[in-house]
Amino acid sequence: MAGKQRENHREDVAGRANVEDTPELLAYYEDLERYKAGALWTVANKIEPWEPKSQSEPVVWRYKDLRQNVLRSVELVTPEKAGRRVIYLNNPGRTDVAAAVGWIYGGLQVMNPGEVASAHRHSASAIRFIMEGAGAYTVVDGHKMTLGANDFVLTPNGTWHEHGVEASGSPCIWQDGLDIPFVNAMEANFYEVHPDLSQAVGYEVDDMTRTWGNPGLKPMVGDGWNKGYSPMFKYEWVPTYESLQKYAGCTDGSPFDGVLMEYVNPATNGPVMQTLGASMQMLRPGEATKAHRHTGSGLYHVAKGSGHSIINGKRYDWAEHDIFCVPSWAWHEHVNGSDRDDACLFCLSDLPVMRALGLYREQAFGDNGGNQPLL
Repeated sequence: MAGKQRENHREDVAGRANVEDTPELLAYYEDLERYKAGALWTVANKIEPWEPKSQSEPVVWRYKDLRQNVLRSVELVTPEKAGRRVIYLNNPGRTDVAAAVGWIYGGLQVMNPGEVASAHRHSASAIRFIMEGAGAYTVVDGHKMTLGANDFVLTPNGTWHEHGVEASGSPCIWQDGLDIPFVNAMEANFYEVHPDLSQAVGYEVDDMTRTWGNPGLKPMVGDGWNKGYSPMFKYEWVPTYESLQKYAGCTDGSPFDGVLMEYVNPATNGPVMQTLGASMQMLRPGEATKAHRHTGSGLYHVAKGSGHSIINGKRYDWAEHDIFCVPSWAWHEHVNGSDRDDACLFCLSDLPVMRALGLYREQAFGDNGGNQPLL
């Protein structure tokens, strides 16, 4: 078509595509289009960049700004009508896939006392990180778990799950995190509503944490656990924080992440799920880390304390229950804003995918003593 602008990503570098447009080539490209084909050299430099170029933008979602709007949704929609009453985190660079960062979805869900969200299952894997309220619970494949502040809960792919708040409880808010964008990109997502809209509780309450959550001890039950996700559906905050404190007493920690511990599948010592990993890190009073970058996206939740992170040369301040993201291959470093109290950051990431596919790469910031200059 006359006057049509065609892609031609040229670079004057040996080994890179650098073909000039000519009338003959433009006519040739037009002929190729008739056969649903194209010339690789016109797009090769775009689809094979020198290094990752994330479409995600660093963002801080401030809890003080979002909380009232999250609570307002209770007045406007019911869990029955909404399916899940959630306000999702919409990264400006990922609005096309409703992602918080990279291929990770995030949202804030709220439920009132006595409410129950119906049971369903899907191909996407999910986590919950509890923010506030009392009486919340989740049921996963018949296993009921009571939920407290800063507890980390799994609802793995393919498992029936539902949520609720006991009538004696209080309004509860938690962060959701799922690999929905990734599973959709793989064109592999299925969704199914439970035929009874609810599932029976078939085990003692909190049985999976009581069975699998004992340090250094593995239960001898049947043939063991052979599923691709952790059997420990709930990781409680109190023992997690105690573990960080113990570890902090005998290590200098990572120069990039402070005192960092990864949540693991106790049956395999691998990640909690095949597509989503999680960690908790402690920044000791006054601690400021060095900058690094790596492949893989991270969605951070401030579990405790306040401070700031520098991401690609820009400062982002955060406080308790704020959520912020670090896109793949973005320089980042963290600073605890208090010289008296520690700060703790929960991170949901896609690192299990990066590692499993051999795509993980990491680099330290080499200039300026290891810290980024502010832009």
